[in-house]
Amino acid sequence: MKPYKLGYTTGVFDLFHVGHLNILKKAKEQCELLIVGVSTDELVMKYKNKYPVISHEDRMTILEGIKYVDMVVPQMNRDKFSAWEHYQFDVMFVGDDWKGNALFNELEDKFHHVGVDIVYFPYTAGVSSTKLKQKMIKV
Repeated sequence: MKPYKLGYTTGVFDLFHVGHLNILKKAKEQCELLIVGVSTDELVMKYKNKYPVISHEDRMTILEGIKYVDMVVPQMNRDKFSAWEHYQFDVMFVGDDWKGNALFNELEDKFHHVGVDIVYFPYTAGVSSTKLKQKMIKV
């Protein structure tokens, strides 16, 4: 039996790579159902000041095809507590590159009060969409 019923994770998932797959696989190992929020193009532009290479619609379609994912939803903002109010998940999965970030420190406190855990997974070293884009520019 898995420790959690309903899990949640989010991301841009641009230029899908093994790091993305690792988080989804590890998350699914710990929950019965996994919801994945995919950042909209507008949201990515707002906080990264650039649009993803792959459109939001296509990124959602890619995630829907991953066997570890049970439900794909658009992530319209970065308010994870609002997402919890809507989906009522038991746990949120995040890469450990966010651990100690002010946004997640505050979120840990809010989630603690409603009984939601945050599980941080090790970041997959050497792999990121940014690094892939840099390699593509050099080729």
